Amino acid sequence: MKDPNNHAQVGYSMIVVAGSLAAIGILAIFLADDVLYADNLQRDATMHFNECKANDFKADGCEKYWDRINNEISGIYVDLDE
Repeated sequence: MKDPNNHAQVGYSMIVVAGSLAAIGILAIFLADDVLYADNLQRDATMHFNECKANDFKADGCEKYWDRINNEISGIYVDLDE
């Protein structure tokens, strides 16, 4: 005969899975008004980068890109010493 304790372990696992699915459902309820939240964040960041690029990264708030430009990988070369 099989060990009857295996059924208890499976039951506990099912409870954990159900709890995690419930947590995901509750999170979805709170984020339901903006289902494209991450997409909107990325679009805003891309728009900000493009605005900084058009201004040669000299506008306020563009300092965070200075360490990523002026190298061969980015292909963006700007004189930041002015």
